[in-house]
Amino acid sequence: MRRLQTEIDAQGCAILRLNNPEQHNAFDDRLIAGLTAELIRLREDHRVRLVVLAANGKSFSAGADLNWMRRVGDYTLDENVQDALGLAELMRTLNELPKPTIALVHGAAYGGGVGLVAACDIAIGSERASFCLSEVKLGLIPAVISPYVLAAIGERAARRYFLTAERFTAEEALRIGLLHQLVPAEQLEQTCADLCRQLLQNGPHALDEAKELIREVVNRPIDENLIEMTAERIAAIRATDEGREGLNAFLQKRKPYWTKDN
Repeated sequence: MRRLQTEIDAQGCAILRLNNPEQHNAFDDRLIAGLTAELIRLREDHRVRLVVLAANGKSFSAGADLNWMRRVGDYTLDENVQDALGLAELMRTLNELPKPTIALVHGAAYGGGVGLVAACDIAIGSERASFCLSEVKLGLIPAVISPYVLAAIGERAARRYFLTAERFTAEEALRIGLLHQLVPAEQLEQTCADLCRQLLQNGPHALDEAKELIREVVNRPIDENLIEMTAERIAAIRATDEGREGLNAFLQKRKPYWTKDN
């Protein structure tokens, strides 16, 4: 059975599903490598305008596969570092994907599954979703996912949930910033479809540049260097074909070319 499934519709929406429901879509080194490779493939596919990360079965992802964890327990320190870098590269690839990413969470998301949610641009959850940063229960820490989870939920919430390893609800995930939106389970797919249509109204290059802008600006002091950088960025994008088309379409009260199929 293929543990990843990808569908790309005519509008350029790619739905990438974890497909190992019997194991609750748990991570191991093969799944990590496959998911990283698939994200890179979608990044390079010019048909793809955005990526939805979803899962089949009862769970979004139960975190680390126990058989994999048993194997890495026998690794040397260097082997453990190389293994951990695989997951770190997956998280970085997802976080830095130049196309909008949406996490669609319908069930349990534990450990690395929380990392996947946090690394996506937008996260929508079912009311039945649940979350847990369970690593300390195993005598471990959520190390490689921590930059993305901390960016999503902040230090204060991390101080609780990194340390307690308690399970928390979708409502709590919404409150602390891990989820952007919470909907009834039967509305999850439609909510995602509506959001995809909204994103597809926007300039593809502008979306890429907006994501890069966030990474460049966040946590930097508002000084002359930052002000100059942001001025240069808007000036550069105004001069692009997409920038000119967007402005002309607005002034001419018509839709820009990138919305012609939506």
